[in-house]
Amino acid sequence: MESANISFPKNHRSNYFRIAVLIPCYNESSTVASVIVSFKKQLPNAVIYVYDNGSEDDTAEVARKAGAVVVTEQNRGKGNVMRKMFSEIDADIYVIADGDSTYAPEDAPKMINLLINEKVDMVVAVRKEKSEKAFRSGHKIGNRLFNFMLKVLFNSTFHDVFSGYRAFSRRFVKTFPVAASGFDIEAELSIHALTLSIPFTEMDSIYLERPKNSHSKLSTIRDGFKILFSIIGLLKETRPMFFFGTISLILFLLSCGVAFPVILTFLETGMVPRLPTAVLSSGIMMIAFLSFACGIILDSVSEARREMKRLHYLRI
Repeated sequence: MESANISFPKNHRSNYFRIAVLIPCYNESSTVASVIVSFKKQLPNAVIYVYDNGSEDDTAEVARKAGAVVVTEQNRGKGNVMRKMFSEIDADIYVIADGDSTYAPEDAPKMINLLINEKVDMVVAVRKEKSEKAFRSGHKIGNRLFNFMLKVLFNSTFHDVFSGYRAFSRRFVKTFPVAASGFDIEAELSIHALTLSIPFTEMDSIYLERPKNSHSKLSTIRDGFKILFSIIGLLKETRPMFFFGTISLILFLLSCGVAFPVILTFLETGMVPRLPTAVLSSGIMMIAFLSFACGIILDSVSEARREMKRLHYLRI
């Protein structure tokens, strides 16, 4: 599936680009038409793709009438939709946004200019709420916590890890192995860029309040835990030495704590009256060393995989 050829921007040394606007949707019939019209106004020659995630309303029909290319993905979850998008659509530049009318289409040309002029492979729109109702309080707290978590675990410089408004180069899209199935897709995109040292940049963008007849599909608690487990899984895959080394250190300290009174008693009396405690401490210490060994081995495997991904990325 190919996007149309367009000229953008005129003042750039290469003024010929194929731009695709990707809009994943689930039950957004009340807002998707206005989103499509706004993007067509800002990027008149781009092809607008709406991927309907098995909506129970007439989202697909509304999007089709508004001039978008509509594709259906029945497997629920934003990650599943993006996997299909990235595999099927061929373009030079990709802009992805939600269909709920919360992002500002007028920022799309700025994002594309940044992508080209800064020679980066991803531009993230950092959401700046226009009203206090744009973010639910739970989402705002969760976003801050996860931003801090990625900063600690992955040395992240992202200010809005979960922004759904981004621009990508073809190289990024065609070398991104989508593993996420749900709302953890944004975290996976960010961690992918961090682990492969892919150049990216950010820009501020207005984040609007959802229209009254539009409802968020994100559950603060349920999806928050899914995202947390996804980040932990990505940490294990990309930084196994850190992951298993941390477990090993915790077990080592626990073993020493359990063994301390046994060792004191032995030094004082020359006897080990609490044999089960001594055996427990020894078992925990063995697991600690096994965890450390796993970290060393898997770190070598992870480094080899990272080099292969990097080489594949550089080929495009």
